Amino acid sequence: MRTALILVLAALIVVPGAAAADPGVSSGSILLGGTVPLSGLASGYKSVALGAEAYFKYVNDRGGVNGRKIDYRYLDDAYDPAQTVQQTRKLVEQDQVFAIFNTLGTETNIAIRDYLKERGVPQLFVASGANTWGSDTNAIGYLPSYIAEGKIYGRYVASKWPHARIGILFQNDDYTRDLMRGLKVGLGKKAGLIKAQEGYDVTQSGVASQMSALKSAGVDTLMIFATPTFAIQAYVAAAKLGWKPKMVVNQVSSAASTMQIAAANAKEQVPGSISTVVFKDPDDPKQANDAGVKLYRSILAKYQPSANPHDVYNVYGMAVAYTAVDALKKAGKNLTRKSLLNAVFNLKETTNPFLLKGVVLKTGPRDHFPIEQAQLEQWAPSGRWVRFGKLESAQG
Repeated sequence: MRTALILVLAALIVVPGAAAADPGVSSGSILLGGTVPLSGLASGYKSVALGAEAYFKYVNDRGGVNGRKIDYRYLDDAYDPAQTVQQTRKLVEQDQVFAIFNTLGTETNIAIRDYLKERGVPQLFVASGANTWGSDTNAIGYLPSYIAEGKIYGRYVASKWPHARIGILFQNDDYTRDLMRGLKVGLGKKAGLIKAQEGYDVTQSGVASQMSALKSAGVDTLMIFATPTFAIQAYVAAAKLGWKPKMVVNQVSSAASTMQIAAANAKEQVPGSISTVVFKDPDDPKQANDAGVKLYRSILAKYQPSANPHDVYNVYGMAVAYTAVDALKKAGKNLTRKSLLNAVFNLKETTNPFLLKGVVLKTGPRDHFPIEQAQLEQWAPSGRWVRFGKLESAQG
């Protein structure tokens, strides 16, 4: 009886200076979690998780990070903020993840931001370029800011199409409002070229009525600020209307796989479309022998053999996973949420193999947009993107 009591008391003794490890970290593993739309209208984005998962498995097979393997769990939120909240709570409270990583969408990430901050759970490299991530102390984006992307389009249109009649098809939320703000800034004194704007809600089944209204407004230059399903619908609707405006499509809907679906259903509408690019294109013949593209293909073939190798969202997933690994390494062997956030806000990558040559990824205490460069590209009749011009500043 006495011996048992001594053992119990010994177990309760707290060693001075010792601290319990943050949730999700053990001597051999790091648990990251996030949500992506595995189902629903935005399910094409699931590749951002598949690509990241493949890269983490590749890293794990090479010893992991400072001796720890990365366990990455992602759940389906169907691009619905209410489900994002529910699934994120499960990851935090039941699975006890170390950090939330790579959750996709602006509204979805905003829905969980306060909860994660209250819990002290880092919200890492959210798949959104919304300007709101630029000043958050517990969260950080990954994409160039949508305001910066809009500026690039505005500068291009003002320079190349100075007499355009611009119309905007936009998703009715913060994601596209930032794009439109940037577009107006980029247009500068030519902001009056914007003649019509038509919004849609993500719960709608199509955008045919919005496209008809834009055509009726005399628009000859269309900005498609939409997610992939609705971007494809925009091309198809234009074809049915017999309307051929110049097209600019935002980066989040510019994957070759998306454009190829649009071309299959509205062939004459797609060539000539303009977008921006940051990540290497596995279908670009000029990058066929690029070391990063070769690495991407080999990792995907081994760790996600059923994934589409032509899908640039897989490349995105590997790029953001590469940066997460970089941050975890810099956070040190005594890994804590505090040390991770310190590393995340002090990054400089010049050799991320999945980013375009010349793109530097960096952060600082007042710089929470890791990627601040992009290049323009145009969809060729041959059915692929062709980059042109130089790297553009993508600062918000």
